[in-house]
Amino acid sequence: MSKILIRGAKVVGGEPQDVLIDGETIEAVGTGLSAEGATVVEAEGKILLPGLVDLHTHLREPGREDSETVLTGTKAAAVGGFTAVHAMANTFPVADTAGVVEQVWRLGKESGYCDVQPVGAVTVGLEGKKLAELGAMHDSAAGVKVFSDDGKCVDDAVIMRRALEYVKAFDGVVAQHAQEPRLTEGAQMNEGIVSSELGLGGWPAVAEESIIARDVLLAAHVGSRVHICHLSTAGSVEIVRWAKSKGWNVTAEVTPHHLLLTDELVRTYNPVYKVNPPLRTEADVMALREALADGTIDCVATDHAPHPHEDKDCEWAAAAMGMVGLETALSVVQQTMVDSGLLDWAGVADRMSFRPAAIGRLEGHGRPVSAGEPANLTLVDPAYRGAVDPSGFASRSRNTPYEGRELPGRVTHTWLRGRATVVDGNLA
Repeated sequence: MSKILIRGAKVVGGEPQDVLIDGETIEAVGTGLSAEGATVVEAEGKILLPGLVDLHTHLREPGREDSETVLTGTKAAAVGGFTAVHAMANTFPVADTAGVVEQVWRLGKESGYCDVQPVGAVTVGLEGKKLAELGAMHDSAAGVKVFSDDGKCVDDAVIMRRALEYVKAFDGVVAQHAQEPRLTEGAQMNEGIVSSELGLGGWPAVAEESIIARDVLLAAHVGSRVHICHLSTAGSVEIVRWAKSKGWNVTAEVTPHHLLLTDELVRTYNPVYKVNPPLRTEADVMALREALADGTIDCVATDHAPHPHEDKDCEWAAAAMGMVGLETALSVVQQTMVDSGLLDWAGVADRMSFRPAAIGRLEGHGRPVSAGEPANLTLVDPAYRGAVDPSGFASRSRNTPYEGRELPGRVTHTWLRGRATVVDGNLA
């Protein structure tokens, strides 16, 4: 690999500096750097961040390659500035054995656009009845550290306790999709004023909050790590804040769409807004932003959930839940958190790189932009403004809630261990 000189970038939002990449590593950071024969990237006015890390991505392979593949999903990740993603286990077959997680891991290696860290299922077949092969998945080539039945809740308290106890042996973490199933039977959207007016089945906030309350208590009881997936309500924020005040090992994530969109959008009956957990109220959105700013919520995770056209182009009740998010995540965070003054770019680096990498125990990612570190980097033009056009997505699916909406910021370059995966906004 040739040398790359990034000239005049605001490193993690600070003063302009030059960054010299040699091979897979950052060789130097400073001013007035030069290197004979280096490829020069002029970065005046742009923000240089450590490569983003997503704790929550659905790549659909194996089994639903009509929605996404590891290759197309990692291309979408690179375009969004991500150098590593955690691939959720709700594939077909379910990633509940060493064989399946190794398959996903190898597909990630072959794609080359970003690193793929498989997430193992907590229970066999995501059925919530019997623990999956947690130890075997950890000991496999994939080295699984994060386990989740995402898409379904581990609602049995005994099974959840056993999982938390089991992963302690290798410093693993159980990532919970907090949804009390009996309270959400037939749910179509957030339970509240809008659901009552529309006559749609409601998904009450307490269905999320009750599971979170139980699980933080269980994690404290066994001395293990629990991570709350896609936290979405103001009440959930308060429970996590309380658990952290106790010193318990609890972390949480929020999605970009829960930072921006509200249940008022469901009045359109457009299934693109159907998601699990559902879009909540404006009060919830504001509470989530404040919690991300003060660190109660540790990180942003996309919950990138691609679906083929026919699964969304239908009546609301029949539509699949989920939104694609990898290619728009950073723009939504810039609009809701940076442009609003709630976070600076150093805060974005913390919430979208450092912390998710630490939670997932992902080596080589979430590292400082400094000499000797792996050259996993993302260059962002924060001055860019443009309407979202899903026809140009690298993802195989187009189910974005932002079509036609103007969002700020654009990833111009992404480097994975010194190799450009995105150049001038296009896949390399």
